[in-house]
Amino acid sequence: MRFSGRTVIVTGAASGIGAETARLFAREGATVFASDIDDDGGARLAAETQGDVRFVHCDVTDTASIKALMDHAAAETGGIDVVFNNAAAGGALAPIDEIEPSEWDGTMDLVLRSVAFGIRYAVPHMKGRRGASIVNVSSVAAVGPGYSPTAYAVAKAGVLHLTKCAAADLARHDIRVNAIQPGFINTNIFTSSIEVPEEMKEMAKAVIAQQSANAQPVKRGGQPADIAEAVAYLASDAAGFVTGTSLVVDGGITIGPRHSWDPEEETLFAGLQKMQEEAEAAAAGSPAGSAAS
Repeated sequence: MRFSGRTVIVTGAASGIGAETARLFAREGATVFASDIDDDGGARLAAETQGDVRFVHCDVTDTASIKALMDHAAAETGGIDVVFNNAAAGGALAPIDEIEPSEWDGTMDLVLRSVAFGIRYAVPHMKGRRGASIVNVSSVAAVGPGYSPTAYAVAKAGVLHLTKCAAADLARHDIRVNAIQPGFINTNIFTSSIEVPEEMKEMAKAVIAQQSANAQPVKRGGQPADIAEAVAYLASDAAGFVTGTSLVVDGGITIGPRHSWDPEEETLFAGLQKMQEEAEAAAAGSPAGSAAS
């Protein structure tokens, strides 16, 4: 098994990508410290997962809570081998001309600062561990607008750059740092941050799932397992020569505009070609010498 005898930290582990990744690491032999603010979800994960999964309450917007998580895991197992900084939510929905300072700061604390201090407080327990690896969750939203609310996109772009800087800082300790950039994955990340009745959240999730199945060249919605497998690769010895980079797992949504891959969408060049063909047909149908007067 790829992670036998290793200690793995997964934040945001009670549902979605975090839960699926925690299960995978446990199946592969790791001792997994699964953290979240959702105590019921975390306890259920630990009880129902095959393997060694230990739930620890952790609020990643509280740096003391992050430090306590890392210290606890290291105290129980002797150190930390892998950290998956996954916890996040969609954050503030307002555009840049309407967002409040508190909304901006709250999104940055949850999505970006939590990753920085997840790294900060894990590293003292990772030094000297063979194959030590950190994987951070960024997003396709980091590469441009239109994939998420603005504050979330900016924070995820920060995660991407933080990953490169951390990889440089930690190379001296033989700790690899990489990021994963998910596309549209069927989770509750954006519905969890809106204050509406639960049944409305479920309806919104169903709509998102339906739309995501047709949003990219790969004709299905992304699943948490798609991301978990990619994370496991980056954390494993198979990626031992990979650091300071990101792996895009998005079904191809960022490869280009829709008309570049959807045959039902007319391209600009197809439009020009059609115009040229119409002009040639019109010219061919004109009587000989009709241009002379």
